[in-house]
Amino acid sequence: VQLQASGGGLVQAGGSLRLSCAASGRTVSRYIMGWFRQAPGKEREFVAAILGNGMSTYYGDAVKGRFTISRDIAKNTVYLQMNSLKPEDTAVYYCGSSPRVRVAWSSEYDYWGQGTEVTVSS
Repeated sequence: VQLQASGGGLVQAGGSLRLSCAASGRTVSRYIMGWFRQAPGKEREFVAAILGNGMSTYYGDAVKGRFTISRDIAKNTVYLQMNSLKPEDTAVYYCGSSPRVRVAWSSEYDYWGQGTEVTVSS
């Protein structure tokens, strides 16, 4: 299983970015797919997740109303649309895949992408 995250970069506060997570070796429609982030000196933080059946999405409190997780089954890819970005959103963003049920627990994820860096300037 490989997860390839991309789309990070430098953006001004208030701007937008879309992250992508292309999966191979695992079908995104059969597993929980999630995004986490880790800022320097901080623990990994839950950002968003989508169930394998696509029926439910979940968000961390810090990003609710600003970020949207979605997927394209045909491309086997999960996206994270990030709007109204703030400097505190600066972090390395990781996508993960989980066969379990607790979407916000990073320990439940068994495969991770390499991370993509997002920097939001004020």
